[in-house]
Amino acid sequence: MDHHRAVVVGAGIGGLTAAVALHQQGWDVTVLERAAALTPVGAGIGLAPNSQRALDVIGLGDRVRELAAWQGDGGMRAPDGRWLARTSAKAATARFGGPLVLLHRATLVDLLISALPAGVVRTGLTASLADPGDDRRPAVVATPDGEIEAALVLGADGIHSTVRRALFPHHPGPRYSGFTTWRVVVPAPDRPFAAHETWGAGRLWGTQPLKDGRIYAYAMAAAPAGAHAPDDEKAELLRLFGDWHHPVPDILAAADPAGVLRHDVHHMPEPLPAFHRGRVALLGDAAHAMQPTLGQGGNQAIEDAVVLAHHAGREPLPSRALAAYTADRLPRTTAIVRKAARVGRLTLLSARPAVALRDGLIAAVSRFGPGLVLRGFDGIADWRPPTAAERPRVS
Repeated sequence: MDHHRAVVVGAGIGGLTAAVALHQQGWDVTVLERAAALTPVGAGIGLAPNSQRALDVIGLGDRVRELAAWQGDGGMRAPDGRWLARTSAKAATARFGGPLVLLHRATLVDLLISALPAGVVRTGLTASLADPGDDRRPAVVATPDGEIEAALVLGADGIHSTVRRALFPHHPGPRYSGFTTWRVVVPAPDRPFAAHETWGAGRLWGTQPLKDGRIYAYAMAAAPAGAHAPDDEKAELLRLFGDWHHPVPDILAAADPAGVLRHDVHHMPEPLPAFHRGRVALLGDAAHAMQPTLGQGGNQAIEDAVVLAHHAGREPLPSRALAAYTADRLPRTTAIVRKAARVGRLTLLSARPAVALRDGLIAAVSRFGPGLVLRGFDGIADWRPPTAAERPRVS
């Protein structure tokens, strides 16, 4: 066994971040991706200060911050345009050390790939876990090209992770949350607007600027699992949101029906007993899939990657390194999964009295200052990664 070899199953945001972090510590890393090419979906991702600080560990934090487009006011609105709560990039920076950075997923993937040597990422390969290994024998990953032995295997293969099922076959896995999401990227409308998230009755819409001048918009609505529009998803969005405040109608008018993405939201309300077994660790959605209501799915995957590399570099015994990783990450991510589910229930209230009470309480509390929206991220966006001084290289 090569004692410095790591195999990452899945080339998503978490898997690529882990690959970069391990490579910088001296590991020989291979990333196995079943897709034929790395072509991220046409959607944005919000990186909060917690994940920006994690990216500082691998030298990419400042490059991400340069892509920040949110400079002014923002907050929460009602469908008729009323502001329920206001905040700003300045307030976010004062509270957490930086604002939210919205960027296209393809941009983030390109940044991560640029930090890896050529040939590390191998696409078009379906990988499965053949043996998790232990302190005395390597883990084994099976591919169509043969088996690969590794000192460390990372399952970063998403919400329907085959690595997770191999490690914990009796865990119930992800569950449908009760709502679906849409995402679209369009040119900016002619009339200006403030970044916002708008809460309606059983529906939500968000509009955020990207640095390149485009707009990332997302929507949520309660729906049966597996449902689809009878015509196309742009038409469905028009039915649900077409009469909401500016800039929602302009964004929908600019959307290409073929570019509207729709996905049911699944999450894992029952936490795993651990994020590891043998020489194998799980990260991101494979470990703790969460609702997108806090915008923390990708952020937590990036945190996972940096913390895992930290422990893998400090402790030569995989049993101890990965147990420390589980101890660090399982309580934090379990709490965030549960909080995201609570926010999801609040967001998608549909009964008129409940919606009116919710909106009234938000508006009343917001009068005390611009921090209402931000306070929900206390304990999340203020997280800090292990310091560089605590991260010795693998020897």
